[in-house]
Amino acid sequence: MIAIIDYGSGNLRSIANAFRRIGADARVTSDPQILAAADALVLPGVGAFGSAMAKLEDLRETLLGNIRDGKPFLGICLGLQVLLSESQESPGVQGLDLIPGRVIRIPPGNKVPHMGWNQLVIVKDSQLLEGAEDEYFYFVHSYYAEPSTDVVVARTDYGVEMTAAIESDNIHATQFHPEKSGEAGLDVLRNFVEIIRA
Repeated sequence: MIAIIDYGSGNLRSIANAFRRIGADARVTSDPQILAAADALVLPGVGAFGSAMAKLEDLRETLLGNIRDGKPFLGICLGLQVLLSESQESPGVQGLDLIPGRVIRIPPGNKVPHMGWNQLVIVKDSQLLEGAEDEYFYFVHSYYAEPSTDVVVARTDYGVEMTAAIESDNIHATQFHPEKSGEAGLDVLRNFVEIIRA
């Protein structure tokens, strides 16, 4: 069972429905016992970094414990950004700090938020993105991750080269929304299900 973490941020139903469309058992929950029993965790999210971290406070230790124990994890959009140490969006607020680095604002001169379809450039072998080279995915964001370690597996160009996906051991995360990216997005979710089964 895949647990989609409900912390009051984002459209959880769309990601749950996307997993169900590919035949995966996915449940939206904030129950620590269900999270602990799940085969994998998914952290979606839209909104502000600081607000998300405040809402995650009660689940922080449960989440960190499960990820550190090696449980497969998929972060989506804001769910990627909170993995990092900090964000320009919310100075002084610490992220989950599982991936060293910071989240920075898309520079002036680019329309913000970045909203629409962009092509992925795969920069490193990735289980999650197998078959996704040159595919287009749907993005909605004003900030992007800048990890300080070698975890970026895909980038996209929006007037600036931005992190589109990261992988580090059992941690997988995308800045784009696979659940809103048509068949290519469903293929990413299918790849995640295969990672869980491996």
